Amino acid sequence: MRILYVMDPLENMSPTKDTTFAFLRASSARGHQSFHCLPHFLSLRGNRVMAHVREASVGEEPPYHAYGPRSVVAVEDMDAVFIRKDPPFDSAYLYATLCLEQVRGKTVFINDPRGLREANEKLYAMNFPAWTPATLVSSRPDDIRHFVAQVGGKAVIKPLDGAGGSGVLLLFLEDRNFRAIVDTLTAEGSRLAMVQEFLPAVTEGDKRVLLLNGEPLGAILRVPRSDEFRANIHVGGDTKPADLTQREREVVAAIAPRLVADGLYFVGLDLIGERLTEINVTSPTGIQELGRFTGTYPEDKVIAWVESRCSPGSAR
Repeated sequence: MRILYVMDPLENMSPTKDTTFAFLRASSARGHQSFHCLPHFLSLRGNRVMAHVREASVGEEPPYHAYGPRSVVAVEDMDAVFIRKDPPFDSAYLYATLCLEQVRGKTVFINDPRGLREANEKLYAMNFPAWTPATLVSSRPDDIRHFVAQVGGKAVIKPLDGAGGSGVLLLFLEDRNFRAIVDTLTAEGSRLAMVQEFLPAVTEGDKRVLLLNGEPLGAILRVPRSDEFRANIHVGGDTKPADLTQREREVVAAIAPRLVADGLYFVGLDLIGERLTEINVTSPTGIQELGRFTGTYPEDKVIAWVESRCSPGSAR
């Protein structure tokens, strides 16, 4: 296969943590050719999507990655496209998905550009209220204060466009900084923010469940540092092996059909105390940690699934 990765620069990747690195390594091991493209290197000629690309490869020794020759390709000629640009989902990201919209049905997307636009990683979970903690999305400080009082005086506030734990803060009703925090996150009442009840189980960890085509690949537990409540690996959270509980399997079963229908095939669910807090679709991470804990290569399963979608007679 010829696989296009629309992503950040290769040199931004961690060879021991980055899921895209694992995909590139697995693609090469299975005999496929990989190409790298920055989102703004996409272009439209009429309704034909073109990409300025370089061949891409990764290895186990420094500098861990290499670029090959440059070329211009038609995206529809690629067997598969991995959209792995890290957040934030800004205007540049939006324009890239709109360009790639022209290739729907002509190649295999991980994940679908329309699904990426529909699935804000914070708000998408609101489609499944039976499985989420009590949540408010608002820009109004008085509404936020009332909500925090309703859930016991302690909550978590987060920006709708953040990632990796950035901007996620604890809210205490009696904190004299309460209004300042709310004003900062809502740009003084002009921008929506998400507020969720505080889940004490976060001290035990935030479970990342990786899904492929609606089925669990496995899970890892991200445990916050002793001086933090955020468990994200990006802010120093430790990782431990984890299994899914029966209730967590019910969560997956409840939301998987919607994910698949929206073309969101490789997804990372975040669960705290068996409650769904976020659905990560832009560039979910954790596959390398999962592989180390299980002694397997779950990234191979992802590439094999793409192969099955590209086989003659398969539906794209």
